[in-house]
Amino acid sequence: MHTEAHARAARVKLMIFDVDGVLTDGGLHFGAEGEVIKRFNVQDGLGIRLLQESGVATAIITARQSAIVARRASELGIHHVQQGVHDKRAAFEQLLAKAGLDAQQCGFAGDDLIDLPVLTRVGFAASVANGRPEVRERVHFVASASGGSGGVREICEFILRAQGNYDAAVAQFLS
Repeated sequence: MHTEAHARAARVKLMIFDVDGVLTDGGLHFGAEGEVIKRFNVQDGLGIRLLQESGVATAIITARQSAIVARRASELGIHHVQQGVHDKRAAFEQLLAKAGLDAQQCGFAGDDLIDLPVLTRVGFAASVANGRPEVRERVHFVASASGGSGGVREICEFILRAQGNYDAAVAQFLS
């Protein structure tokens, strides 16, 4: 049923994630000192780790700047992190050059209009259930779960299945 999306996901060597609305629910909670608090989903985190273990590199490109994003990326072993980026296409081009990859070998998960310049360029474009309609109608795969609530995990598992690595990823927990 997802034959084109499966074929595209099978070629992914680098999966890039937006943060707000994708890795989080998009809410920004401000503390008394003005700090921003974000909630991440641990199941999404394991999905990212499983992708990495299968040989898919991961990255973050996000418009906001946040120390908590740097910390979460570090915890997950995501080494390519670009924050405070308002021109995501330029950041994507820089990442491609650094990684030595073609756009068709990359995937991107985004949820809002600012993500469209990258989503329309990558080989595999994905969104989450809470993505804007203009985004969801232009991607190859839309998770049934929302950002911050398992949508990223679903995207990661879709890629793992497309690449034939899902069963091995699960098997390590059964032995």
